[in-house]
Amino acid sequence: MTAYCRIDHVDKTYKRGTTETCVLKEITLDIEKGEYVSIIGHSGCGKSTLLNIVAGLTPATNGGVILEGREVNDPGPDRAVVFQNHSLLPWLTVYDNVRLAVDKVCSATKSRAERHAWTVHNLDLVQMTHAKDKRPSEISGGMKQRVGLARALSMEPKVLLLDEPFGALDALTRAHLQDTVMGLHQKLGNTVMMITHDVDEAVLLSDRIIMMTNGPAAQIGEILPVPLARPRKRLELVADATFLKCRQRVLEFLYERHQFVEAA
Repeated sequence: MTAYCRIDHVDKTYKRGTTETCVLKEITLDIEKGEYVSIIGHSGCGKSTLLNIVAGLTPATNGGVILEGREVNDPGPDRAVVFQNHSLLPWLTVYDNVRLAVDKVCSATKSRAERHAWTVHNLDLVQMTHAKDKRPSEISGGMKQRVGLARALSMEPKVLLLDEPFGALDALTRAHLQDTVMGLHQKLGNTVMMITHDVDEAVLLSDRIIMMTNGPAAQIGEILPVPLARPRKRLELVADATFLKCRQRVLEFLYERHQFVEAA
């Protein structure tokens, strides 16, 4: 059976003059439709590079990405990215930042009225309709990320790509947004690939955690299934044996890799 999204023997090498640096080596991963996959590893292991290859923002040196039977070569609306930096246009309102994406992707399939309704619908999904007339400078960091998420969802992507989307937020805001993303995944059944440094976040949100070895020439070191039933409730998982076992395994893997770096 063909995977919904397949990362197939991907290598990535950067060249500077006569010097070559291999960042990723032989990365192969199948992601099923509706699955939530997190990529975790130490800084410099190529997590964001891998996500950018899936997004079509960075070409692979060898191998490639197949999404629903078609090779990914360029950026496209079937793969929407939410970065750690919200990337909103500061001169546009919250509504207009989302509407810009809707007009770009849906102009041929939706009428003007339908595009308006779709924009409001996606703002409502992330509970930002009340701030639709505000500009980015007038809202908080967490609210900006909600708008970025609404913009990404409005494109109806086949794969939602999250590059440490909560990394710059305070702990409480981060927790609220994690719950929002978890609820949206449960409601929409979208396919998600997320980069994170946060072990608890990876276990809370994911169906599988992909643990990367250290760079250079980083590879997939281990794939950990997270057999927790959905919907998941944060407070109930604090003392859950399965949650704690998964958390412990990821921490062990990362700690072992940290020791390896220090010994090198």
